[in-house]
Order: sequence, then structure tokens, then C-alpha cells
Amino acid sequence: MHKKFALALVAVAAFALAACSNSSTGSIPAASPLAAQQSNVSASCGAAADGSARCFSLVRTDIGGGDPNGYHGLYQNPGIVEPLGVSPDRRHTPTPSPSPKPTGSPRPTPTPIPTPTPGNPPGFGPADLQSAYALPSSANGAGQTVAIVDAYDDKTAENDLGVYRAQFGLAPCTTANGCFKKVNQTGGSTPPTANASWGQEISLDIDMVSAICPNCHILLVESNTASFADLGTAENTAASLGANAISNSYGGGESSAETTTYDAYYNHPGHAITVSSGDSGYGVQYPAASQYVTAVGGTSLARASNARGWNETVWSGAGSGCSAYETKPSWQTDTGCARRTVADVSAIADPNTGVAVYDSTPYGGQSGWMVFGGTSVASPIIGSVYALAGNGSTVNYGSYPYGHLSSLFDVTSGSNGSCGGTYLCTGKIGYDGPTGNGTPNGSGAF
Repeated sequence: MHKKFALALVAVAAFALAACSNSSTGSIPAASPLAAQQSNVSASCGAAADGSARCFSLVRTDIGGGDPNGYHGLYQNPGIVEPLGVSPDRRHTPTPSPSPKPTGSPRPTPTPIPTPTPGNPPGFGPADLQSAYALPSSANGAGQTVAIVDAYDDKTAENDLGVYRAQFGLAPCTTANGCFKKVNQTGGSTPPTANASWGQEISLDIDMVSAICPNCHILLVESNTASFADLGTAENTAASLGANAISNSYGGGESSAETTTYDAYYNHPGHAITVSSGDSGYGVQYPAASQYVTAVGGTSLARASNARGWNETVWSGAGSGCSAYETKPSWQTDTGCARRTVADVSAIADPNTGVAVYDSTPYGGQSGWMVFGGTSVASPIIGSVYALAGNGSTVNYGSYPYGHLSSLFDVTSGSNGSCGGTYLCTGKIGYDGPTGNGTPNGSGAF
């Protein structure tokens, strides 16, 4: 076994043991993101302080940055040669190249993908995602609003959204036409302080809503800081302004305060609330652990020569496991956790099979068209599928998918860490921790 890979597994296992037990201080420290183990990926947000969250977006550092033709090789599963974001009728013949060196990420050595057709950004686009999940995106979503709750201000959010939607032939979504609205955490028009790292997260989130539900309205609620108190205030505002679905692509370590203080922010019957499960592998993050939300895990998505046309496996960075504090909801019947189990459902999250995002604000040496991953991708996707289904006013927290398994693709292979091979960290037939009940097969499970 490669030495770096072995050390990475040891680190994941150590975190898993810590995350499944209560600490003496009532707080479980959050783990490092997958980016710490993978040289071609960078985390948008740094470590979170106690009582605060960090965003879970991961950006590829070897792709894009402004020129859609200037990246150095997008990776996908071995044997798959289509450039991500390029339809099958525009494929290239792969150019032989050396296999990349191992990066410490516990996944098969990826195969380089040739440069996409000029003008097409790298990464999966709306047509790819709608195809992968068999979604009624063109027909549904009118009259629905998906809210995005994030910290700090993204000054270029609306303009960047316009670039994304124009690139992929989607109708404009602007303040002027009533499709897009940006408010602060109390619903006012004065934005909080700008922050380029959270700006990447915001661009990712609103682009994913556009990709999945182009007919939906988008409400962006920006909190003053990344504290759970401020993010929770923004959550309340999103609900009070009538959002049908609310997506949250952030989290931090669990603490005893979540059930006594923070859970109330996410308890909004009549609104579908989705939360990313994390980007650190096996272990639980909050607010994904809350019993009032749909916790969204992550997969690696690739084209395949099967009836579906796609294949998914567990993404190694997806969060999962047993909550240390949250009561197990009645619709969860798995026996490996006495308390709440994460996750409920899942969607694409692997940055090595990532999505196209546009953000014009430079951060970390990158701007323009980029490729993103992390369960930050998955949460707004699932939130938008809830909006396509139009059932937000009647869903009972995260329970609905558990009763509609035929409308989900079961993810049965892959792992996100060490848990003795149990379903808590391993893809299995039926329910498992990293991917929950599976990924959308249409909107019938939402």
C-alpha cells in the first residue's frame, strides 16, 4: 500500500472514532476536508471555529480558472472517455498520456480526459445532470422558489449567474424579471461584508439550482458571519420569505448545543430543508445531523454503457455515521445507530467528476469557469429536485424518500472510510450512510 494512502486511511479512521463518541467538552471537532489529501483539489473555506460552520465546496486546481480550454486534464472513471459537460455526439478520441501519480485519495487511479470542444466549460452541465437523474427540469418548477443560505456577500452573484445560464441556454434569472432575489440575514437589502471564499460556494449553489430547476426562482440569503446563530437567522428568513426548499452547503462539528439551541433554526414544517453531509469522509457534521433536515451525501458520477447511461459509487469524501446527540427520527429503521443516522439521500459530489461553475471574483488564484465538487454540489441539487416535485408544503422533514425508494437509484459500492465494512461507511444494497437511500431517479422520491 502506498505510504501516503495508508496515512490518509489512518487519519480517516481516527476521525471516525472521535466522531462517534461524545467529547468531555460536549463538542466534536470537525475533520479536515478531502482537499487536505488530494493535490489537485482545494477547499474554498478554511477551518471553522467553535459555534461556526465552513462551506463544503471543493474546487479543482488543475482545471479552468478562466479559460475553458486551458485545463490540464479532467479525470473520470477508467474507461470513460467523454469530456465532462460534452454530449456524447461531440466526443473526442482520448490522447494517450501517463497515468497520474497517486494523490492519497482512496479511489482508483483516474484516467485523463481530453480537452473539451472549444467553448464548452469543463465539468458536468445542466443537460448532463438532468440526464443522470432523469429529471423533469424543462416541464416542472414554475412557481417554486429555492433558497440558498450562505455566509457573507457575493457581490457578483447575479452577474455570474447570468453568465452560467447564458452559456447553457437557460432563460435569464434576474432581479429585474423577478426570478432572482438577494437579501441579508434579516431580509434587508444591505449586504454583509464580501468574502471571496464563501463567494465560490454561493456561485456553486445558485448555478446548481439553475442546472436542476431552471424554471425555479432563486432566493439568496446571506448571513453576516459563518456562525450558526447568524446562519440560523438567515434560515428563518428564507422560510419566512416563502421558499419552498432551502439548501445549506455548510457545516461544523457536532456539539451539545445543536439540540438545545441550533435545531430550532432548521425546524420549518412545510419547507424542504437540505444540508450537505460534509467533505471529510466518514464522520458526522452539523446541521446535516439535525432530525429536521434532509441530509445529503455524495457520489462519484460517470457515464456508463448501461441502460441508465450513468454509474454512481460512494464518494470517498462524503460525510456519514451516527449523530452523537440527535434523536433518531421514526422513519429511520437502520440498527447501527441508536441516534440519527447520516445521510438520507445523495447526489454527485466528487470533484474528480465535478460540475461546471462560473465565478468571476478571483480567489485562490482562480476565477471564471471552474470545476467544483463536495457535497456542496449535492445539497442544492436535492433541494432543487424537491422544488421540481412541488411537495415541499407537505413533506415531513427528511422522511419522504424513505417511502418512495422506487424513485431512487441505489448506490451499492464504494466507501468513505473505515467502519468495519458496515453500511455506515460502505455502499450497500438498500440504505447506507454515505449515500442514504440513493440518488434521484426522477422527482418521485421528493
